[in-house]
Amino acid sequence: MTDLLKYSGIRLGIFFLILACAGCRTNESKWVKNVSSGSALGTSYNITYLATTELNFEQEIDSLFQDLNQSMSTYIPTSDISRINAGDSTIVVDAMFREVFELSGKVFEATDGYFDPTVGVLVNAWGFGPGTELEMDSIKVDSLLDYVGFNKVAINSDNRIKKQDPAIYFDFNAIAKGYAVDRLAVLLRNKGITDFLIEVGGELVAQGENRLKEKKWVVAIDDPMMEESRTYKRTLYMKDIAMASSGNYRKFKIDPETGAKYVHTIDPKTGYTKNSNILATSVMANDCATADAFATSFMAMDLEKTKSILAQHKELEGYIIYLDSEGNVLEYMTNGFKENILE
Repeated sequence: MTDLLKYSGIRLGIFFLILACAGCRTNESKWVKNVSSGSALGTSYNITYLATTELNFEQEIDSLFQDLNQSMSTYIPTSDISRINAGDSTIVVDAMFREVFELSGKVFEATDGYFDPTVGVLVNAWGFGPGTELEMDSIKVDSLLDYVGFNKVAINSDNRIKKQDPAIYFDFNAIAKGYAVDRLAVLLRNKGITDFLIEVGGELVAQGENRLKEKKWVVAIDDPMMEESRTYKRTLYMKDIAMASSGNYRKFKIDPETGAKYVHTIDPKTGYTKNSNILATSVMANDCATADAFATSFMAMDLEKTKSILAQHKELEGYIIYLDSEGNVLEYMTNGFKENILE
């Protein structure tokens, strides 16, 4: 399968901490643990869902990933988004594309433009997308910024995209994995599944509980200071909530001549890659696409701006790992996020 996201290290890793039910006897529990895992969207996915019998939804899951790729993969030349990026104004997008487009507009407004899927032209130019990498300088950056701004695009009632300039390039990779998680959750709910944990590239939705353990689902967040190995920074419970994370510590480029480090987060305000004191972000929300978009935008803004947005949006809970002026690793988390921490 062609991948929606070519780079699998874009997000901060989050891993299941669900112990295998070794020693559990089938006559002691009516619950059967069903697991589906594999590769899709340029990353891995893991789905655990409980039912009273063994189930297999592999075909439906594969079909969903294929539909997402055909709709929004910038790595597939014949996908809807690729054809739109190439200037085809006749494309009628599907319901998934429209949902992602409309949600992107809402988060664009809520973050004062720090979340902006039209940043794709800069993603390519800096060498983090499927397009041609360019030699970047201030003149080139300024010229490319003319094609950035979600306020320069619209979706018509007939599901066609309108762009102020044909060169505007969409890149939904900063929201697509979260949206994929949400669509998988809808798939399971439609199958009558009430207890599940879905993870795609570190983005999560947890519903119900781990009935085999009679407790909430348990997940862990990576320590961003451990680049070579994976160590957990925090462990937390999740129930009926989504969470997405973002971080730069595993996705960056080093200029072989100057040694300069370029991270994958691009500030849509300046057009430059964003090296900041924010190491990693995690956001909880009712849906994973929203969490994904806000987690990405928090990587591009400073801590005080992030705190302000979290204070305004009570439907979000946030966790930020950052460096102070002396290089010390510190944490900021909202009260709601703190309530889910497993000490």
